[in-house]
Amino acid sequence: MARGMPSSHHDGSERARDLATELAELARSLQNQPDGDAVLAGFVHAALDLIPGADEGSVSVVLGRTNIGSRAPSGNLPERIDALQMETKEGPCLEAAYEHRTVRVPDMSTERRWPLFAQRATEAGAHGMLSIQLWVEGDDLGALNLYSHEANAFTDESENIGLLVASHAAVAFAGAEKNRQLNEAVDSRDVIGQAKGILMERHKITGQQAFMVLSFASQRTNTKLFEIANDLVNSGELPAR
Repeated sequence: MARGMPSSHHDGSERARDLATELAELARSLQNQPDGDAVLAGFVHAALDLIPGADEGSVSVVLGRTNIGSRAPSGNLPERIDALQMETKEGPCLEAAYEHRTVRVPDMSTERRWPLFAQRATEAGAHGMLSIQLWVEGDDLGALNLYSHEANAFTDESENIGLLVASHAAVAFAGAEKNRQLNEAVDSRDVIGQAKGILMERHKITGQQAFMVLSFASQRTNTKLFEIANDLVNSGELPAR
């Protein structure tokens, strides 16, 4: 899981204040969250508390390099800016993901890298922006997007602290996603087992034969095997077609 690196604005000459206590507490709190969405919500809240200049924030999830959605937005502004990036096909989130690891926009009104996006983002109230890559998986990615209501609010200290916070969040989110996938796999296996049991009892067939019946119904209806099994468990019937 990749995460952000310093942008061209960051020269490493300043060091962030000691965040050991805050980061340790953040790590503990994120690890205790029940799922990935709760991790992201806690992460954004912590980012706004810890990162200088951050007034609003969200985690932007980009699918297939172009489709941008907001998760755990702190308000309407992050959702509006993500929508603008998707509409204009340009902006700091995409830049952070595929060109640089971290992108800082000191003053959106003078930004020239994405003229259309910058103009509309300024009009929406985002006068500064800081995007930090969280993960990249193929053409899908996640990035922390932070917004300031005033220009020149983000500094090297903001980047330093943002990278530290992001590193903790990326690890916690990865763990939560693995747990979610494991739980889904266990649930799917249980449902398929129940469906097999119904067919075995009803038709006096073996487990292997019951699984073949489910597989055939899945192929015939172009429906996932789990959905076929779940429908059988809940309704008692296999789909007619």
